[in-house]
Amino acid sequence: MADLFVPVRKFFARSNDDLVKVIGMAVLVALVSSAAVSVTAVMLKPYQEANQAAEQQARMDKMLDTLPGMRDLMMETGVDTLETRLVNLDDGSFASDADPADFDLEAALQDPEASIALEADVDIAGIKRRANQSPVYLLQKDGDLKLIVLPVYGAGYQSTIRAALAIEADLVTIAALAIIEQGDTPGFGARIEEPEWLALWPGKKIADETGTVRIELVRGQASTPYEVDGISGATRTSTGMTNLLRFWLGEKGFGPFLARLKQEGL
Repeated sequence: MADLFVPVRKFFARSNDDLVKVIGMAVLVALVSSAAVSVTAVMLKPYQEANQAAEQQARMDKMLDTLPGMRDLMMETGVDTLETRLVNLDDGSFASDADPADFDLEAALQDPEASIALEADVDIAGIKRRANQSPVYLLQKDGDLKLIVLPVYGAGYQSTIRAALAIEADLVTIAALAIIEQGDTPGFGARIEEPEWLALWPGKKIADETGTVRIELVRGQASTPYEVDGISGATRTSTGMTNLLRFWLGEKGFGPFLARLKQEGL
């Protein structure tokens, strides 16, 4: 048995300047290092997965804290996974070369290469410029898509209205609308934040069988699946809501993304 170690002893007995020993030691160190990295990776994998799960949960919690009612909706639908992706709005594809966490809407709107100017006849939302990309939130259960949350915004009466529109997996039915920010007239336009009004949105349809976007706020009582009761005494706020939704669900907004998702899936 001892004879098996003779070549090893002879190898280590060589001079440190010996080329064979130098190359051999380099190979040996590389093999040992590779083995150590592999063992460490295997041992740390459960901790890495736990950290990734915790980070994902933290992102989900952060988003949900900004969307009134969304946490309850997720509990109702049993959603267990949130994925944030960046979408190229022009063609509806996912952006593979950018991290959603690094996306800065205001910076993009100031950059001529990261945004486009909108012609007046197209800019029904009154936003003047549109970024080339936008984050979307994909909520899944057991790997199946359950909800898509789209960030939308546009001009109201006295302010920019920012909202999140949650759409069911059929890509047509509204699951919820959450108002994130608004500064319209208290007692009138500001009523878009009232739970009673927001409760009118689930089940409404954004488009008809031909794909034409038809969602709108109407005076009086809604009579079709595409209509939501407007805010009494707040015509301009109601019009602003209709316009911003139609813009972001249309060709210059998330329209290409929804069409592509319906055709190709995730």
